Amino acid sequence: MKKYGLLLATLAATGFLSACGASNAAQGDAEKTVVLGYFPNLDHATAMVAKDQAFYESNLPEGTNVEYVTFADGADFMTALKTGDIDGGLVGPGPAMNNYTNGADVRMIAGGASGGTVVMARQGSGIESFEDLDGKTFITPRVGCTHDVQFETYMKENDVTSNRIGGDMIHQTGNPAQYEAMFATGKIDVAVAPEPWASVLAQNTGAKVIIEPDEISFGTTLPASVLVTSSELIDADPEVVQGIVDAHEEATAYIADNPEESKEIVISTIDDITGQKLEKSVIDGAWSNMFFSTDIDGAEIQAFGDASFDLKFLKEQPDFAELTDTQFLN
Repeated sequence: MKKYGLLLATLAATGFLSACGASNAAQGDAEKTVVLGYFPNLDHATAMVAKDQAFYESNLPEGTNVEYVTFADGADFMTALKTGDIDGGLVGPGPAMNNYTNGADVRMIAGGASGGTVVMARQGSGIESFEDLDGKTFITPRVGCTHDVQFETYMKENDVTSNRIGGDMIHQTGNPAQYEAMFATGKIDVAVAPEPWASVLAQNTGAKVIIEPDEISFGTTLPASVLVTSSELIDADPEVVQGIVDAHEEATAYIADNPEESKEIVISTIDDITGQKLEKSVIDGAWSNMFFSTDIDGAEIQAFGDASFDLKFLKEQPDFAELTDTQFLN
């Protein structure tokens, strides 16, 4: 069975919740503690389902303690992985790639959710199609994040670039949960919105879809979230890594077989973490723009890295030959 973790856009009021203690999964202790991280985002739904259904606990070696940590963005997640505060979890491919090129010990061991990146135009902005985007102000969650690279790759292929690399589009960054308020000020024309925030904008502001999730670059071929760990843990305790992947696969299968139950888990989990209860209609709309799979293609990861370099998010041409490790997938 296959599983994955959902990664919604960073939510308001979601901070880095530190784990109770450092992991000892790779130390060979009789009683292990495995610490897993994820975001309260839709594309991290598999992590929420796996936690709710205790799939990690049932798949890891007997006696393993499991702790969970939530993050506001990929930078904090990757810092925790590098410092050993977490053993793995779900993160966007962009932060994993960026940190790998800077020497971080990270390995992508499974895919998560794909799709879900939607480009929305503010009502009253005068934007009817992507031909109207040049010179407008757009917002993404973070410079060089997965959604940013997807959008800027798409635009560059259509001869439009941001002011960051000499173009006319003005780039800002911000928490996707705050996009609705930013649209209300009129200072932002375009939002590159991960689900469910695209559905929130459509429902609450009348925002218009300019680029569909299956049209944007890498929209159907690149996981929006990936399951990662370190090569150190892979070498030191492959049994633990296998248990993490098995649980991830089981959660992915559960989502496929129980979509309505999975949506309720996601709604409840996001509410518990952020205090923001999303409407079922919003989740329904967002769900239709995504799919969940553990598949991960090293060649596509490399293509995404090459695009990041071309857009000057990376200083050097990346080599991701060893970034993906799929030996634990069934």
